[in-house]
Amino acid sequence: MVFQKKYKQSKTIKDKKRGVRLQSLNLNALTVLERRYLLKNKEGKVVENPKKMFKRVARNVAKADLKYSNKKDVKKFEQEFYEVMSNLEFLPNSPTLMNAGTRIGQLSACYVIPVHDSIKEIFEAVKTMAVVHQSGGGTGFDFSHLRPKGEIVKSTKGIASGPISFMRVFDITTDVIKQGGRRRGANMGILRVDHPDIMEFIKIKGNQNEFTNFNLSVTVTDKFMKDVTKGKKYPLVNPMTKKVERWLNAREVFNEIVKSAWETGDPGLVFIDEINRKNPLPKLGRIEATNPCGEQPLLPYESCNLGSINLSRMVEKGKIDWNKLRKTVRIGVHFLDNVIDVNKYPLKKVKDITSANRKIGLGVMGFADMLIKLQIPYDSEKAVKLAGRIMSFIQKEAKKTSKNLAKKKGAFPNIKKSKLKGMRNATVTTIAPTGSISIIAGASSGIEPLFAVAFVRNILSGTRMLEVNPLFLKMAEERGILNKRLLLEIAKKGSIQHIKRVPKDMKKIFVTALDIKPEWHIRMQAAFQKHTDNAVSKTVNFPKNATVNDVKKSYMRAYKMKCKGITIFKYGSKKEQVLYFGKNIKLKGKKFVGAESEFSGGCPYPFCPH
Repeated sequence: MVFQKKYKQSKTIKDKKRGVRLQSLNLNALTVLERRYLLKNKEGKVVENPKKMFKRVARNVAKADLKYSNKKDVKKFEQEFYEVMSNLEFLPNSPTLMNAGTRIGQLSACYVIPVHDSIKEIFEAVKTMAVVHQSGGGTGFDFSHLRPKGEIVKSTKGIASGPISFMRVFDITTDVIKQGGRRRGANMGILRVDHPDIMEFIKIKGNQNEFTNFNLSVTVTDKFMKDVTKGKKYPLVNPMTKKVERWLNAREVFNEIVKSAWETGDPGLVFIDEINRKNPLPKLGRIEATNPCGEQPLLPYESCNLGSINLSRMVEKGKIDWNKLRKTVRIGVHFLDNVIDVNKYPLKKVKDITSANRKIGLGVMGFADMLIKLQIPYDSEKAVKLAGRIMSFIQKEAKKTSKNLAKKKGAFPNIKKSKLKGMRNATVTTIAPTGSISIIAGASSGIEPLFAVAFVRNILSGTRMLEVNPLFLKMAEERGILNKRLLLEIAKKGSIQHIKRVPKDMKKIFVTALDIKPEWHIRMQAAFQKHTDNAVSKTVNFPKNATVNDVKKSYMRAYKMKCKGITIFKYGSKKEQVLYFGKNIKLKGKKFVGAESEFSGGCPYPFCPH
């Protein structure tokens, strides 16, 4: 096991071979970059370093301004883009880092592909998914328009096999494509709670060898949630005939959803009425589906590009630097808006609607790191209040920037069909799980708490590295308690709450996801959602001994607090997971918390497409 000298695994690395002289690129960040982001030649040899990657991306994205600005200003924009990325203050979603300035040129992370009820349209959706996955994007589908299992097909007099059978086609295709070998395929599968096949859908993850490339969510309405509380029956409606096929008790169905989520982590819930209340383009139709992690509700064929501000870098001398945050928001919105114009879309219809609505999603990562720097416990009223204040600030500045861009470049073409005025973009903010990009930035994932203070990471070829939160290292060193024995003790459980020699004030601020009660996870999600145009990716973590009732309370709380969806993860509920306690990591007879190379604490599954 690698134990880096003096425990400083987050120091700036200067490496002549890689040509690196960047802000805080740790060993794992470099490994991830070399494996999946840096350009390679035909022989598979890396021919780019991180500095050149950021230069490539900045140059390509800045080209969008040539239509509106002189070359001198475009060079200035390019330098701004380069600086926020190389300083790890802002990073775009993975496809942009991978593909900007390359032949592929597909830069969006999120797509929603409609699935209509004909063989031709179903397999057209499969084809579109394959193209998107190959270029690094993730896809979401609502299968609610497919006729239920057992219905007579008029054209052939055959029997319909139902939406779940066709989902298998999407799942197997994803396995085959594997996103060009650079990213594992990621899908969101959604079914309305009033579809006749809903009970089968709820239980399909009972066999964890199936649908391994899908996150699953049930679309629920306000009416259904009210029926749950009253124990009333509700109708299952055939999407083809619009006739009621039978009635089910809403509470019993809800209990089955909760039980399955407790057992397997799926399905989550999508609160579709709340999503459509905030839909900025209701005249274009209702939103029915989201991207794989649920943070990006989209209309059919829409795509969206995301980027995240590293909030840890917005703290200077124990205080938030609001001016720096304002500047980073401005640059981030400008960058993401430019991506729409330089993007190479997989289909003309995707390009047309994306260009007409110009949705972008600026979010955050490093929130837990920010709280630690400010010495605020994650599970506290102060933290929830700060979350609202930060996201409100980002939202206002992002909208202001979008309006300024509209004055110079024009509003998004469909603005007359929206509720908005003078905006360049129909949406500006999204909270993504920031999987790989938070590893690159050396930041905590999205708005998640730390998943461990110290743990053992699997890197490559069996190499394991003890990784310790750099803020904990610094504080422990200042307090005079830092030594190798302490760090190894922490790595056995990931948490410091059981260690007597760690001061109480440190225990309060270095809390992990499983130290925190589920209600704080949901309150934090709701605080960010209140000031976010799109949605929020947030995992509500449960320990192995959590009860079904614990999950039920969280699902109801998320609905009441006006979240747009909820995803839960009970430790040990997944056959394949990227975080484990003492299962795969054993050294000298001792067990340690282990994590795979690209797990950052957000999405707990092997496919987190950001």
